[in-house]
Amino acid sequence: MPTRGELGVWRSFLRAHARLTRILEAELIAEQRLSLAAYDVLVQLAEAPQYRLRMTELADAVLLSRSGVTRLVDRLERAGLVLRERADGDGRGVVAVLTPLGLDRLRTASGTHLTGVVRHFAEVFDRAELEAFGRYCDRFASDQGL
Repeated sequence: MPTRGELGVWRSFLRAHARLTRILEAELIAEQRLSLAAYDVLVQLAEAPQYRLRMTELADAVLLSRSGVTRLVDRLERAGLVLRERADGDGRGVVAVLTPLGLDRLRTASGTHLTGVVRHFAEVFDRAELEAFGRYCDRFASDQGL
């Protein structure tokens, strides 16, 4: 059972994360008409070899359910930002591929998003705090953290 202090820190973390993601999402929607989840999908594809990922890999990378990723990729595909192709050598596998239009849209949206990350996150910390926070997050993201 967590102590009262541990629970307070946990809740503070959850509130901070929720507030930050709401702000970043609102800015992306207002300025770019793009959700944070859609932005994340475009980023994951842009960073993937040949701008392509299997749908299952994409779902794991963006932390959405497979059905959630399918619906989101449907919308991105209708907008011409992503397309689907059969996986090479696998008749059942499907990959999502970032289109040139999707890459251009990501580049434009990145200005809005990254400015928000600096303004609402990075500038809140001094350099030492930010570095320490990064180490803490790395610990949780690694196998050793959990």
